[in-house]
Amino acid sequence: MNNDSTLPTTDFPTEGRIASVDYGTVRIGIAICDPDRILASPLEVHAVTQPDAGGYESDEHYFCKLAAEERVSAWVVGLPIHCDGGESDKSVEARKFATWLHQVTQLPTRLFDERFTTVAANQKIRQGKTTRKKTKKRIDAIAAQVLLESFLEACRYRGEIAGHALSDVNSEGESLVD
Repeated sequence: MNNDSTLPTTDFPTEGRIASVDYGTVRIGIAICDPDRILASPLEVHAVTQPDAGGYESDEHYFCKLAAEERVSAWVVGLPIHCDGGESDKSVEARKFATWLHQVTQLPTRLFDERFTTVAANQKIRQGKTTRKKTKKRIDAIAAQVLLESFLEACRYRGEIAGHALSDVNSEGESLVD
């Protein structure tokens, strides 16, 4: 892991595969898009190796391997924001995870508002025919898919990269962006 506390100024690529992450302290949902950034698909749900002893930091090898095998060019990490736009402890955790992910994989990483992704994921699952057990296992990956679809659509709509750069936070993980 790169222990340098400064974040490299890497531009977010305009092409190539993006992986999105629905961060959780126990499970992390992951989705990925095609190189042309047209379709997003749920990839998997990763169980944090040691959720009670250091959390995701013990999963460095997993994320580096995933990035290499899936030819990921950048990450989008969901940022949990309240309906009123305020942030919580979960927001700070997601920002810290995004910074860590960037440092260990050396890939550009953006934060993107994940409001309502779990609701949308539940709606998607209800449309299909899955058992309750399968639904619980897949919900985080589908939430990551919804996040990635929203990010890609926002980029197309705005004509620029959506979300927030990691440099938009201070050393305590607090947002510097309105």
